[in-house]
Parts: sequence; structure tokens; C-alpha cells
Amino acid sequence: MTARIILADDEQNLRRVLAAILTREGYRVLEAKDGAEALALVGPDVVAVITDLKMPRMDGMALLRRMSAEHADIPVIMITAHGSVDSAVEAVKLGAFDYLEKPFEQSQIREVVDKAVRTHARSAENARPSAPPEELGRFGLVGRSASLEQVYAVIEKVADTPSTVLITGESGTGKELVARALHAHSSRRDAPFIRINCAAIPKTLIESELFGYDKGAFTGASTNKPGRFELADTGTLFLDEIGEIPVEMQVKLLRVLQESEFERVGGIKTLKVDVRLVAATNRDLNKEVANGNFREDLFYRLNVVPLHLPPLRDRKEDIPVLVSHFVTRFNERLKKRVSSVAPQALERLVRHAWPGNIRELENVLERGILFAEGSQLTANDLPSELGVAPQGTAPAPVAIVVEPEPIAEPPVEAPPAAESLKELVRRETERVEREVIRQALDETSGNVTQAARRLQISRKSLQMKMKELGLRDREQ
Repeated sequence: MTARIILADDEQNLRRVLAAILTREGYRVLEAKDGAEALALVGPDVVAVITDLKMPRMDGMALLRRMSAEHADIPVIMITAHGSVDSAVEAVKLGAFDYLEKPFEQSQIREVVDKAVRTHARSAENARPSAPPEELGRFGLVGRSASLEQVYAVIEKVADTPSTVLITGESGTGKELVARALHAHSSRRDAPFIRINCAAIPKTLIESELFGYDKGAFTGASTNKPGRFELADTGTLFLDEIGEIPVEMQVKLLRVLQESEFERVGGIKTLKVDVRLVAATNRDLNKEVANGNFREDLFYRLNVVPLHLPPLRDRKEDIPVLVSHFVTRFNERLKKRVSSVAPQALERLVRHAWPGNIRELENVLERGILFAEGSQLTANDLPSELGVAPQGTAPAPVAIVVEPEPIAEPPVEAPPAAESLKELVRRETERVEREVIRQALDETSGNVTQAARRLQISRKSLQMKMKELGLRDREQ
């Protein structure tokens, strides 16, 4: 089904121009003369709404409020005339995705619409029904391991506070999910959540992105533009990859955190904001401070509430429920009917080191389910390199050889209707974990520390897992 975009503007000529641009991009455009007509056109295949700010009957602001209340997942892009930028900024604070100021370039339209459509696609994916939260995890995160329970406890305790949170962890561990959870479970939940990836912005533009600029500040600055701090006023600002911010910009960032005020680039007016800051990084900021790449005073200001997300290799007991979660998701997304996971496939998933963490697991399962021939995900559906230790790791994890499933092997029976995929995955995982841990202990003569190194998990995690599986600690 062709994605549809609603275009609301009382100027017919402008509608025609925009419709022609969007049609060339592959969208079907639904035109409306005002907000009321636009609302009547909203349907399940609408991926974005573009609306003028000033229109008869129902203007853009009124349309935005109705869309936020009734169709919050559909991004709304505001069109504003020169001189109405303040109104557009207010619209962004009320939930508008972005705004375009007349006159605008075709490239601007394409870029903003493309971002809005991708945002809508992610929202639709995250909104899909899943198992009850208490079965999967909490706060949108999946897993019930001891290390993740500690993360849940911190989120619960600090979400509704103004304290700055520094989220650390490797790429793919879910840092943005935690930031959104902190916002969603705070009293600021109805205010903006503004995200900026500091690593994706050139160093020369980071200041204007964060703090905005005034007209005439530099060549091409034809109007005033608010920065992310201004847009996040009364809400939450998430600075992802904060370790990438240039040292010369860190002083100005420190001032905002200390005094809640700043000036736009080229401006002389001091602006006050009320922003809750959440930052994230996959770098070791202590080392960055020692190397002179990150200011010590800024680090302490950010590190009020440290929250570390463990890598997937340190919480492998969460893999079964993650597998169940992603199988359910991709069955719906890819129109597949995978109802079980073969023991050999699950063994390879549990044994893999997952350098890319949950993001890598998600990609592997999407690919596997896409190529699965029947109702069961088999080892042959997974990438051939899965389960093989990355080169250069020392000591090497316990090697395991998975033989290809013989062609003549009888098909594995599907689980009884009364047994859920999650329960089957849990039971098979316990069997695989018990076998793998026993093998590691046998090869290290029962030395738990050496076995933990081979399995690439901490000694404490291995001891907890042994206790859970009823395996005796032979080192004691």
C-alpha cells in the first residue's frame, strides 16, 4: 500500500507545488484546505501530515492539538511564513515533528519528510503488541537478568527527578530506550523529548545545533533558529554520544548545566531554560578525562546518576526472552509463521559473543526468520559465522561445532499448543546452558574463574547461573 501524506493549506498553488514534489518521491498526497478536512482524511496508511500554520476554520495549531490527542504516532510538519518562527517553535514544543519556513528549497522538504516517515515507521514498530511487560521486562527493555533488574531499579528511582543521568554502555545495548524511559516515567512526559547525536554533527555546527543562532550570525543565517536546548524547554534533552563533543564546546555546555542559561550563536540575549539532561556514551569518560579529551568538571556534572547497561554477553540468560520477543515481532513484520526455535539454533545464539549486542541479535534474527523455510528457525537459517569467537580475543571461548542438519532428518515436531514459544525457548536454553557450562568446567578442571573467562562472562554471573541450574561449584 502506497504511503499517504496529508497536505493541509488554504493556498491551492502551494498545495500543487508540494504535492508534485512529494508525488515524485513516491508518496500519495491527500490535499485539504484546512485542519478539519485534514482530520477527516486521516487513515491507517497516513505516515505524515504537512500543515500551514494559518488557515480558516481550523488552523495548524488546532490541527496539531487534535493530531497529538488522537493520532500521536503520525508526525506533523508545520509550514510557517517569515516572521512566524516563534509560533513554529511553540508548535514544536507542543509536539510538532519539525517546521518549514517559507520560502523553502525542495531539498529541505524531501529531507524533513523523509525523517518524519522514518520516525513514523519506527513508532509503528515499537507500538506493536507484545507479551505483557512483566513477562518481557520493564520500561520497554527486554530481559529479567540480575544486571538488568539493577537498571530497572535505577530508572524507577530517578525517572521523576531533575537529576542528570549519564548512561554508559557499548553500542547496541539500548541507551536511547533507557533515556526515553526516564522521560516517559517523569512528570515531564507531556513535554518535548529532544534527541541529538553528537557524533553525527560536524564540529563546526554543534554549537548552533545545541544553542541555535540569531539572524545574521553567519553567512546564510537569514532568520533566527532555536537550538535543541530551546526546543527541549520544560522537557528532556538526550545528548547521545556526548563523548564526541569538542573540548572547546564543553565549557558552554557546562554553563548551561550549572546555570540553565545560554546565548544563541551571534546573539546577545541570555535565554533561560528548564531542561532535564540525559547523556549517553560508549566511551570510557574517565580515560577521556585522563587523556585531556573531556573536561573533568563537565564529567562530574554529567555523572550525577551513572547508569551502566551491561553488554549482552554478560546477561546471556536474557537471550531466550529476547529471541521470543524478536521472533514475535518479525513474524508480524515479515508475514512469517515461525513457531519454534531448533535447539541447535538456540545453542548458537546463546554461545555467540554478540559484539554488536542487542542490535546485532535483532539483525541476525530478522535475517534468519526472513530465510526460514518452515515453522521452525534452524541453525542453517543463521549466519555461518555465528557462534565463532572474534579473532584476537584471549583467552578463547569454548569452541563448539554445530553439524549441519541432515537432509534426511525427520522434521522436529512443533510444540504443543499449550506450550508457548517463550516457554519452549526457556526450557531449551536451560538445557544448552547446563551443557555448555559443564563442558567449560570439565575443560578447566572445575576452575570457575577460568571457565568464566572461556565463556566470556563474569565469575559472579557464572556462579549465579550455576546456582540457578543446580550445578555444584567444584572450586569451593
